[in-house]
Amino acid sequence: MAATSCSKPPLPFARATGGETFCRNHITIPLSNLNNKNPTNSRKALSICNCLFSASTSMEKEQDRFVGWFREAWPYIRGHSGCTFVVVISAEIVSSSFLDSILQDISLLHGLGIKFILVPGTHTEIDKLLTERGKKGKYVGRYRVTDFDSLEAAKEASSVRLTIEAKLSPGPSMLSLRRHGMNSRWHELAVSVASGNFLAAKKRGVVDGIDYGFTGEVKKIDVPSIKERLDRECIVIMSNMGYSSSGEVLNCNTYEVATACALAVKADKLICITDGDIFDEHKRLIRFMTLAEADQLIKKRAKQSEIAANYVESVEKGEGSFGNNFVDVEDSSLNRRFFQNGVGFDNGNGLSGDRGFAIGGWERFNRINGYLSELAAAAYVCQGGVQRVHIINGTAYGALLLELFTRDGVGTMIARDVYEGTRVATESDLSGIKRLIHPLEESGVFIQRSDEELLEALDSFIVVEREGCIIGCAALFPFFKEKCGEIAAVAVSPECRGHGQGDKLLDYMEKKAGSLGLKKLFLLTTRTADWFERRGFKECSIESIPRERRQRIDLSRGSKYYMKELHPEHGGTIIRDSSVKCIETQ
Repeated sequence: MAATSCSKPPLPFARATGGETFCRNHITIPLSNLNNKNPTNSRKALSICNCLFSASTSMEKEQDRFVGWFREAWPYIRGHSGCTFVVVISAEIVSSSFLDSILQDISLLHGLGIKFILVPGTHTEIDKLLTERGKKGKYVGRYRVTDFDSLEAAKEASSVRLTIEAKLSPGPSMLSLRRHGMNSRWHELAVSVASGNFLAAKKRGVVDGIDYGFTGEVKKIDVPSIKERLDRECIVIMSNMGYSSSGEVLNCNTYEVATACALAVKADKLICITDGDIFDEHKRLIRFMTLAEADQLIKKRAKQSEIAANYVESVEKGEGSFGNNFVDVEDSSLNRRFFQNGVGFDNGNGLSGDRGFAIGGWERFNRINGYLSELAAAAYVCQGGVQRVHIINGTAYGALLLELFTRDGVGTMIARDVYEGTRVATESDLSGIKRLIHPLEESGVFIQRSDEELLEALDSFIVVEREGCIIGCAALFPFFKEKCGEIAAVAVSPECRGHGQGDKLLDYMEKKAGSLGLKKLFLLTTRTADWFERRGFKECSIESIPRERRQRIDLSRGSKYYMKELHPEHGGTIIRDSSVKCIETQ
């Protein structure tokens, strides 16, 4: 007799009448051969039933996790649809077994409406081919010196495009077709892939007495042709092999091609898939950095890193310094942003002249400075107008999906828009903070604070500055013993409300709390409970508040108490303060 499901609500453990079946948690097994005189069979049957029960429970948990994940991912699915992502896949990943799952996820994301331009790295394969032929690759700085043998190896290595095309081509499984309908639409779901001579290059030539041979530099990106393919729902593969105006094939730097392409097509994201993570000095994963923070870190390393020094030189050309090298040009026909660093321009013929940022050579391959090279490339394109760059460890299963569709991701994000102008408050910000919180104090939303109290806790305040004015503020007061922190004084200027500034402040504070090792956040409120409830805070009792804080609560205000659990993923950021003070914060 085949096993069947119970038709009645099960008891925790029940034996069916007639001694024919055991039933537990909707699982029924046949016991036709069972009798009281054979305890061995009874024990075996019981063991089987318990195993099936465990499997059923595990399956239910998996289903619950999937439903929860899908609900969390839905806003990101909608938000990313129609966006253009340039993905540079490092040579280390391209030559590994991890490539298959990454391409599978890219195919999935393409089906959700995301437009992809893939730029695969080839230096590992080139060096491998040269070694097999008794040759050795030569690098000077960030670039390979490409002699005839290296060029032939580069041409052969570029055939990885065919491998990628093949791995992206399979359609849906027959099991899916049978379950959801054998119609023509399902058979047409295989990904279309396009490649071509989208990259115009020029010889790097002789630099500082070094003849780079057939090494090329990006000259132009054929943006109209790429966008035409994207609009036809193709995944575009950009080879690092460029073509000169004289018909020569040139070996270009993969990251130079990827960054130039991201700038040229005005990509929404540049995604760098590497073979490792970016950690801070405490060996914790850096989950996000603002452009200002990344820029500052790279500049600090400029004396010890040639690539960092190249970055500084690049962004200081033309208009000069970080922070003023963007000029918004209003044009009724184009309405585009021009990158004013001396290397980017629009030449009026539909081809972009955006020059990329090359990384490579022994500094990167030997990881002398970790993943500083990728960070420099990320900051470079953010400087040029790309809003977000994600640096992801491609050896982690499903990393691309987790980075794009979970709140905190699993990689490192560098953003030029998120938290722009957000920083730790200084004494000069005191008047701006008072201007924001005074009306709320007058209306009873905040408690009254003296100038001395504000000044004492100023290190705990975060402000948002725009064009010299403080438009938002918030404070975080940690209680390290209880591993929790209090959020207070979240205020946004009236003219800036309704544009997500409050959410950015709260998100910033949550990440900052995670970097301090805090596990929970709490707050006291009288009139803003609904706003915080929509952002994951749940009402709690006063006993949930740290004792030290409870002793200073003004019970006459009748405040409500709210708590929020922080996910482990909130940790590992580089935003941290060495000294934080606490004051009354109702």
